[in-house]
Amino acid sequence: MNPDTTCIFALNASRDFGLEVCRHLGITMCAHEEREFEDREHKARPLVNVHNKHVFVIQSLHADDAQSANDKLVRLLFFIGTLKDAAAARVTVLVPYLCYARKDRKTQADDPVTTQYVARLFEAAGADCVVTLDVHNLAAFQNAFRCRTEHLEANQLFVRHFAPMLTSDEVIVISPDAGGIKRAERFRQVLRSELQRQVHAGFAEKYRAQGVVSGELVVGDIDGKIALIIDDLISTGGTIARVANVCRERGARQVFAVATHGLFVEPASAVLAGDALDGIVVTNSVPPFRIRDDLARSKLQVLDCAPLFAETVRMMCASGT
Repeated sequence: MNPDTTCIFALNASRDFGLEVCRHLGITMCAHEEREFEDREHKARPLVNVHNKHVFVIQSLHADDAQSANDKLVRLLFFIGTLKDAAAARVTVLVPYLCYARKDRKTQADDPVTTQYVARLFEAAGADCVVTLDVHNLAAFQNAFRCRTEHLEANQLFVRHFAPMLTSDEVIVISPDAGGIKRAERFRQVLRSELQRQVHAGFAEKYRAQGVVSGELVVGDIDGKIALIIDDLISTGGTIARVANVCRERGARQVFAVATHGLFVEPASAVLAGDALDGIVVTNSVPPFRIRDDLARSKLQVLDCAPLFAETVRMMCASGT
């Protein structure tokens, strides 16, 4: 990477992740200022010259104890606008977790489609490209944006983690609902290629009405196998726990929850501490700060996805795009 043509920033809320990306690239992260005003308005500005440069900005859009997803989104949008006003040639936004991506279609009359609204905000602020990891609905994400998008997947990270553990046991990959079957199938194909043997497939039924989730049927031969329940995110943990319990009842030897984004909102910490799950594997797209139950934390493995973003930056810089 040429510092004369490229800059990388990470807003303060994602500073640690940004430092990891820069470490993998072997570069120093660019300096910026974030200032809070007395009434809780804020500003951010680059402290290096970005004129005619390709600028990368890192910000994961999950809520935490200090800032809501809305706060982080607005700060990121304002910083994108600031960079464009400072004559940056291109602004590429690296968003490990993209907020509001779950509401990607109308399911009731006059429902919002927030995936589209967020896309319009990025475009209006001046983003030239948005890079994110394992969105809830890939087709909806790609169709929502008119600017360039790059979608990364954590499958290889998960496969490298599990492959040494699955030397001889039969394995089944389970989607926790019908909507996630394509995601689970992509993971199953990568795992099968790595293991060089059959990996079984299954899925669970799931119905949601008025915020209540139900459904007990799991399709697939689970008895005696290691079950990997794959999803894009874990929120309250209710869906994962429900499927894990059924897998245990159906004779699974071990059950693991695998999700890219660990939001772990209450009561996830207590729910995931139950006996049904042997392990929970997520990435650091969202730091697992909400997991406070000691038993749940002992089951948790967090994989570093910063190298995926670093490699994307490297390839974009090499190709000049």
